[in-house]
Amino acid sequence: MSGLIAPSAFFDKTYQEAFSLVMEARNYFAYREPCDVRHLDPDARLLVSQETMRITTRLTQVMAWLFCQRAVHNGEKPVEWALSEEYALGGERVCLDDSWTDDDRLPPAVRSLLDRSHRLYVRIGRLDDMARQRARQAQ
Repeated sequence: MSGLIAPSAFFDKTYQEAFSLVMEARNYFAYREPCDVRHLDPDARLLVSQETMRITTRLTQVMAWLFCQRAVHNGEKPVEWALSEEYALGGERVCLDDSWTDDDRLPPAVRSLLDRSHRLYVRIGRLDDMARQRARQAQ
């Protein structure tokens, strides 16, 4: 087994999607978010801050997992390294929380980033589960 997930156009597309989302989030947080929250009351601003941290956590977890995959695919690290608990997709308690979906105080751009980062995190979670199941079956 050369990697946890087979290297493919799918992996490259997923990696590009994640990287693009990271860049979009960074640009939003740096340039647009300050304007979007200026008019909000303190509780709503705190909510936006909390949810932008959730976005950051999701994207950090996803990118770390994808970097591990890439290292295995490139032959830089063995599969066993990437299968260790240390490199499993983490942060489920924070990253899978979608209680924000019903809160209309969040700016549309934050809602969009939350939705897309959540869907990406769930998809990567399924890939991580599949890879670990496949590895257990191969033993």
